[in-house]
Amino acid sequence: MHRVKDILFRISGILILLSAVLYLFIPVVAPWIMALSVAVFSVVTITNPYPGKSIRGKRLFNFQIFSCILMIVATYLMFRERNEWALAMIIGAILLLYAVVMIPRELEKEKGKL
Repeated sequence: MHRVKDILFRISGILILLSAVLYLFIPVVAPWIMALSVAVFSVVTITNPYPGKSIRGKRLFNFQIFSCILMIVATYLMFRERNEWALAMIIGAILLLYAVVMIPRELEKEKGKL
């Protein structure tokens, strides 16, 4: 089951990037691809909570949740044909990137303390 979630997570992430680029060429189809991708990405993220006990790790997981919310907002703005969708998506991507890089480091620190 973990392998399936990992594959869905990666495919949906790639489709999110693809739909952002596709919006430049086919603005009618791109929001639908984005909506499906963000939904799958958010569900996979929410169903994989932070496994450790540290407060910092839990805060980083909350960053991931917040970035998913920002991607949902970006999708809504994309449907409304508002250019602010790109700003919401960039902020969400930066937060997500930070969390994804720092969570494994935090888990390693926790394992070292045990």
